[in-house]
Amino acid sequence: MELIRGCAKKDKKTKNLINRLKPGDIAVICHRDLDEVAAIHLVEKKVKAVINCDISISGTFPNQGPKILSEAGIPLFDNVGLDFFDKVNENDIVEIDDNMLYINQKPICSVKALTSREIMGLMEKASENIRYVIHDFIDNTLDYAIREKDIILTPTDMPPIRVNIEGRHVLIVIRGKNYKDDLKAIRSYIEDVNPVIIAVDGGADALLEFGLVPDIIVGDMDSVSDHALTKCRQIIVHAYPDGRAPGMERISRMGLKAGIFKYPGTSEDVALILAYENKAELIVAVGSHTNMIDFLEKGRKGMASTFLVRMKVGYKVIDAKGVSELYRNRLKPSYIIAMFLSVLFPVAMVAKMSPLIQELYHLITLRLKILLGL
Repeated sequence: MELIRGCAKKDKKTKNLINRLKPGDIAVICHRDLDEVAAIHLVEKKVKAVINCDISISGTFPNQGPKILSEAGIPLFDNVGLDFFDKVNENDIVEIDDNMLYINQKPICSVKALTSREIMGLMEKASENIRYVIHDFIDNTLDYAIREKDIILTPTDMPPIRVNIEGRHVLIVIRGKNYKDDLKAIRSYIEDVNPVIIAVDGGADALLEFGLVPDIIVGDMDSVSDHALTKCRQIIVHAYPDGRAPGMERISRMGLKAGIFKYPGTSEDVALILAYENKAELIVAVGSHTNMIDFLEKGRKGMASTFLVRMKVGYKVIDAKGVSELYRNRLKPSYIIAMFLSVLFPVAMVAKMSPLIQELYHLITLRLKILLGL
């Protein structure tokens, strides 16, 4: 492997690191079972390499992150050790040459990048364990569903919403798999319907990239930029059921105001409940987390709250997750030819029935015969 050299950027929470990364940086993370969304963001930031101080594939489940980095040609140095995280500082110059890792030209330890074959082998082993994970996941989900059902299914005490939602469509944007592609796919819907837009944490920054400003930002405020927070019309901090709201500290430091919503489960669940309880006509969710792997990658051992929330609001929700996949490579040559012929057919029929067009056709034919000497 050729020499790898770059500026170190580090964070124990990968989602916090993303906004600080620049092309050519080396990302230093502590991310057990590197998830798909985090890997996609690392690829988008065009990092030169990723050094994971934890285990990238522990074998609990077949997480997709390492595979995505490998396919993008980004070396992943796995399980370097938590002590390395303390040795490297932000903006240190990190070099990896002949499997030796240097910080500011000082040799630190030997490392090895995971090969694509090793990644696939680890994922296959993890897939063999999935049935045991499913068993525990279901038990945990049902156990918490029984405990939380009264809290989630009964009317909730929520902060007043400044935006009128009643009778309108609501677009909820979560930073999940393919959320940017899905936003592109439904762009015409957004322009035509002009829905109320609720962003869940970092989903706000994705909206700003598309020239869209969220009406409301919901979340624990750990992955949304300061810029996005100052742009939206209302901020709602997701608090624990006991009232603790760590995200309010950041809002207060910025001199902003926010409502607090105490609720079990995820910030995504909070956004759905807000739209539903304020009588939205239709809820369109982009980038949502709805399956077991999504939740395992987020470090959650069950999905009780989401299961119950979906039971409550499901009939109003259209999940746009993955909609871009339906339209990828959709314009095949055969389709274009068929469309062209379908357009020509009515034109030909009109021409056949119109004396004026028939006369013009004969004149053009006659002129061609004269020019060609026929």
